[in-house]
Amino acid sequence: MSLHTDATRVLEDWTPRVPPADAGQAELRRDYLGHLLAHPDGMWKGCREGHITASALVVAPDTGQVLLTLHRKLGMWLQTGGHCEPEDTTLAGAALREATEESGIAGLELLPGGPVRLDRHLTPCAWHLDVQYAAVAPAGSVEVVSEESLELRWYGWDEVPRVADASVVRLTEGTRALL
Repeated sequence: MSLHTDATRVLEDWTPRVPPADAGQAELRRDYLGHLLAHPDGMWKGCREGHITASALVVAPDTGQVLLTLHRKLGMWLQTGGHCEPEDTTLAGAALREATEESGIAGLELLPGGPVRLDRHLTPCAWHLDVQYAAVAPAGSVEVVSEESLELRWYGWDEVPRVADASVVRLTEGTRALL
């Protein structure tokens, strides 16, 4: 199965499961599926109309914290994530790979049940149609800054709105509701 096929299947099967499970999430799901139908290259950075990306909010439920990365290019505190790569075979695998690479934490596990949320945002390269997961860090994990980050930092659930944009806040709230 190709990554394109897997992403289509994931999105066809996905329904919003956390607040705010609003019409906006259902509309994004339809838009993402339409994008994939219209663009056989819609998974890849080279698709200038936009592309599917995969991200994961790294969480430590035992300490009530989330790990955010100060993105090198954007200068914003974000969840880990980014572009799909040719070696990725599943969307969930791409999200887990990105989270592991950017956090430096081995042994991350995605929360079961598929994506937490969808978020579409404009970046310098194109529109990102982000499929957002959550990854649980093993107890006692130590993060390691990658070349894509200026810094990594653990924040309490309630601290995230002070440092991150609305998309990260919604992902954090949705993840917390699932835990």
